[in-house]
Amino acid sequence: MTSKGRAPRPGSGAARPDHLGPLVFASAVAAMGGFLSGYDSAVINGAVVAIRSHYAIGSVTLAHVMAIALIGAAAGAVVAGRLADRVGRVRCMQIAAAVFTVSVIGSALPFSLWELAFWRIVGGFAIGMALVSGAAYIAEVAPSAYRGRLGSFQPAAAVVGFAVSQLVNWGLLKAVGGNQRGRLLGLEAWQVMLVVTIVPTAVYGLLTFAIPESPRFLLSVGRRDRAREILAMVEGKNVDLDARVAEIEAAMKHEYGSTFKDLLGGAFLLKPIVWTGIGLAVLQQFVGITPSFYYCSLLWQSVGVCAEEAFFYSFLISIANILGVVIAMFFVDRIGRKPLTTIGSVGMVVGLALKAWTFSHPLVGGMLPAPHGLIGLIAAHAFVFFFSLSWGPVVWVLLSEMFPDNIRAAALGTALCIHWLAAWVVTSSFPTLAEWDLSMTYVIYAIFAAFSLLFVLKFVKETKGKTLEEMT
Repeated sequence: MTSKGRAPRPGSGAARPDHLGPLVFASAVAAMGGFLSGYDSAVINGAVVAIRSHYAIGSVTLAHVMAIALIGAAAGAVVAGRLADRVGRVRCMQIAAAVFTVSVIGSALPFSLWELAFWRIVGGFAIGMALVSGAAYIAEVAPSAYRGRLGSFQPAAAVVGFAVSQLVNWGLLKAVGGNQRGRLLGLEAWQVMLVVTIVPTAVYGLLTFAIPESPRFLLSVGRRDRAREILAMVEGKNVDLDARVAEIEAAMKHEYGSTFKDLLGGAFLLKPIVWTGIGLAVLQQFVGITPSFYYCSLLWQSVGVCAEEAFFYSFLISIANILGVVIAMFFVDRIGRKPLTTIGSVGMVVGLALKAWTFSHPLVGGMLPAPHGLIGLIAAHAFVFFFSLSWGPVVWVLLSEMFPDNIRAAALGTALCIHWLAAWVVTSSFPTLAEWDLSMTYVIYAIFAAFSLLFVLKFVKETKGKTLEEMT
């Protein structure tokens, strides 16, 4: 039986929220920060060859320039939580859109490599702000029965953004005969790739003016009537609004204004739930997902596909990514977060182990011999698929909802800051590790994937169907 004041669980036979359409729209707009994150990752990937040629730099320096935006994202994640509490989740998204627009222009028209790196940091800062404020917004407006699927919008938007950017980059390269430094619209092709990013950024910024503010923030600034209207919209007409407002206000007395000091406690400096969040954030990156996207075109070239066509075929990685996220969105509120991450960990171990085996064989004429090349391609796509139906979207959902009210803001910001730092470590270290031993690099990732399975079974608690106020 559904308790009073709760949204019905999917599949229970009860009616859906009366205004599910506006709720989905608001969540989709908030999730566009994820789209920008995915788009930015792919667009810089498309400019790799040109940036290396333009500035005459080596692979290690290039890797740091590519990954440095993740340092900015870590800083943005820390700032976003407190800023969103002060000015609102929606206003924080709007600020992020404005900052990212400026960074796009600076990145496309740099005078030096270090100026490009600076604007990459600024862009990453904006993305970190957008992702944290968007995740908090969706978690706060979504009824518990739909929070998993709506929370998956952000990682889903990221994979769509990555795929769209790949197609745009490929189209621009075709227009200049495959030369990333070919002239187009008075600029080099790689600069045009970056400039085009203004389009989704502008759409994101404009759409944020069409969505309501989080009811929790509205209550924090005394706008009770507007908060009641939004709660009625997202949780249905039959909800006991007085009880929900009282429940949220009671939780907010401890939730807002939380700082890092509130995370301290337990036998290992931080509270156990905080360590669990940090573990999820780190392991999501240490399985090596980011290099799998940044360097996927190299895998196609290793099996004999020319560089220009490899750029197009790497789009298939995005298809596997999208399929995985769609499956996650369908099942996350049905079978739960923990079963999905368990399944994903097993699949990632298998995929990474096969990639390690594939690259343990010497190249023949610069290519992998048959059938190793085909097995490597299948393993690469399988790894991305299992990541995308589990650790990709589900970790974002868990981090946005798993922490108790009195530490949620500080704990989420801390976990996401460490998440971006972990992403930077993995991305910037991959070229060096690959030159040392590519096969052993994938062995290392496989070990972390195996550890992710043990971590979930031991430390992660199921959050399916619980309200944010029930998290303890």
